[in-house]
Amino acid sequence: MLQGIRSLTTRMRLHADKDVNVMVTMKKIAELCGVSRGTVDRALNGRGRVNAETAAMIRKMAKQLGYEPNPAGKALAARKNNPVIGVLLPSEGNAFFDDVIHGMDLAASSYAIYGLKVRYYLMKGYDVEKQLALMESMRHQVNALIISPIDDPRIAAAIDSLVADGIFVITVVSDIDSSQRRAYVGSDYFNGGETACALLEILLGKKASVGLVMGSRQVLGHRLRLEGFRHRMERLPDFTIAGIVENGDDEICSYERTKELLQEHPDISAMFCMAGGVYGACRAVMQLPEEKQPLVIAFDSVPTTVEMMRCGIVKAILFQHPTRQGRLSVQLAFEYLVNGRLPDKTWYLMKNEIRLLENL
Repeated sequence: MLQGIRSLTTRMRLHADKDVNVMVTMKKIAELCGVSRGTVDRALNGRGRVNAETAAMIRKMAKQLGYEPNPAGKALAARKNNPVIGVLLPSEGNAFFDDVIHGMDLAASSYAIYGLKVRYYLMKGYDVEKQLALMESMRHQVNALIISPIDDPRIAAAIDSLVADGIFVITVVSDIDSSQRRAYVGSDYFNGGETACALLEILLGKKASVGLVMGSRQVLGHRLRLEGFRHRMERLPDFTIAGIVENGDDEICSYERTKELLQEHPDISAMFCMAGGVYGACRAVMQLPEEKQPLVIAFDSVPTTVEMMRCGIVKAILFQHPTRQGRLSVQLAFEYLVNGRLPDKTWYLMKNEIRLLENL
């Protein structure tokens, strides 16, 4: 093998001396390496199995010769495969997803030359039957699925069924237990809960009575955020949770249930809005006399939450990079559909960043 590599290196130098102006192709690399063009394709694009030494030799040859894939040829080949990504999100009535979709649109537009299409399947709230029906409707319509799933065994089974049919699946914004999805792109929810509790300690000191407003326990991320908050609270014996309400990320529901919570627990000194429905919760807070209004922290810089920051109701938010989540999820699906590249990680986690009105 060593002698073969030395011989290859000699051929590479001769080629570089004689043909510096010749366009480097996979066929040329295959000839110089003494392998088939298919082997070169698999080695350079991560498709199928290639002997590790052979793959290293091919990549070295390609690098030294300055090989670059032909974008036009690559785009033509991709168009023949008609790559279609289905996106299933519980985004109706939840402004957070506007930025996620914006990131997806940005990525999709940059890949338009390859014929990539993104089809949106949108729903409101966390109705398992509705999500299952949408998943089934796209079974024969898409090559990949990006989904923000409800954490339910039936959804996990449906994901596995789609994967068995050859559909590439990525979860975004929230993940799901025990499914065969390829990767998750989104926030580190447990850390988000920890960070929120630490932020309240900074703002209020060692003592607080906290009301929690969450979207739904059907969402794994929301439960993890609650677990993270409780975990960090173990260091604060005078921190208590006065009550927890679920709002389904719906503003009206959030207003009504937060109002009830505040009436039942007038000693609440802080509100932590863990998901959507921030505006509704804040409207309930604003109905209290100013001196009795609890401090509010929330997630995400949607326009209505920024409005509540300007009104002095929301003191700080935790930002989870929604545009980046959307863009990266489409990028990973594109890399698989067009280049045959699998994600190199199982989790792509966004950092939770504390933001004030001044640094939004």
